[in-house]
Amino acid sequence: MEEKSGDLWSSVVADGNLIATAIHDGHEVRSGVAHLLALPEPERLREEDPYTGSWTVAAGTRIVGRRSRFEVDLNRPREKAVYRTPADAWGLRVWRSDPGENLISTSLAEYDAFYSYVHGVLTDVRKRHGMFVVFDLHSYNHRRDGPDASPADPAANPEVNIGTASMDRDRWAPVVDRFISDLRQFDYRGRHLDVRENVKFRGGHFPRWIHQQFPDSGCALAIEFKKFFMDEWSGSLFPVDHQAILEALRSTVPGVIEEVGRLAND
Repeated sequence: MEEKSGDLWSSVVADGNLIATAIHDGHEVRSGVAHLLALPEPERLREEDPYTGSWTVAAGTRIVGRRSRFEVDLNRPREKAVYRTPADAWGLRVWRSDPGENLISTSLAEYDAFYSYVHGVLTDVRKRHGMFVVFDLHSYNHRRDGPDASPADPAANPEVNIGTASMDRDRWAPVVDRFISDLRQFDYRGRHLDVRENVKFRGGHFPRWIHQQFPDSGCALAIEFKKFFMDEWSGSLFPVDHQAILEALRSTVPGVIEEVGRLAND
């Protein structure tokens, strides 16, 4: 097992063909960025994916983003990875003034280093195992009208949204279907989770890049948990719900490994 920790991300690399990532977990910004940000820290936190990094322990190999998506967004294409205008950030004013090309180029150099690193990790897994699965872990808000307002309509906001739009769905059907089935069957505090596919999100740039780079060997599941495990306005965690989600993810691992093994041996 190899552990690495840099400014932009941290990682643990172990043998096995399951990798878990939480690239929006980070909240830090480098010193040269902090004084330029117009967005207050609580608003940044609300749009980030806090607490998702600890779920990556469901896999042997795990990669966790340490920087805020408002400095550089690892789930966007390179040309959109630094939010320059409110239109890039859901109407939010991110910067007090133009961040400047030097700041942007530094952020993009770190973005490039991240993707180069991940490519190396996944290439090694492919060499050793033939095929692999990535749990691309995220979370999303569902109380945008305020802490005391009604939550968003559950019909359009599943507790777990599985994004699969960028993959060859037919090729990876055994893995995707088994993952969804096992997650739905998990006893989540006496009930079953509402797990649906491509309802709220269809998957971002990171899983799309994996499928482009490893079209025959990599299956990246973009897994978005609604923030029912925390208070999205205060940032407070609900520990019991958060831990139950980790156990739910762990319950899917044997089936996913079994199905990808069958595909590798076909």
